Amino acid sequence: MVDFDERSAYPKPLDFEVMRPEYEEAEDGTVIATITVTPFEVTGSSVSEPGARRSAIYQAHKTYKTYHPNYEVPSPFPDEFHDQEGIFWQRLSPMARTMLGDYSFTDPDGEEDYANIEQMLIWDVRPNVSGE
Repeated sequence: MVDFDERSAYPKPLDFEVMRPEYEEAEDGTVIATITVTPFEVTGSSVSEPGARRSAIYQAHKTYKTYHPNYEVPSPFPDEFHDQEGIFWQRLSPMARTMLGDYSFTDPDGEEDYANIEQMLIWDVRPNVSGE
């Protein structure tokens, strides 16, 4: 069993989750969130402040993995869900993820499409929590 409590210079992702981000609007209208746990900093971008924060926290997980290679980066999304616009998203198998992306969805034209987690965070995809 791998001990994820081993010491490293890089803070745990939870340390970033409890910090308040600084937000900045980019020229293209996206929002950039920067979270600092001195001396480390992560950034994420999205079409909204909450999405940018989620993106930055996801980047913290990915960076933590570079210091702890056995760490599994959790998906910020459930395996299957409907988003707030009613679109159904489904996580792909590990083999399909290497070629297509992390999730499949059906676009408004009825065509199946794929997106990776970073794209979903930029688009500010959020599961519908009020019931489907």
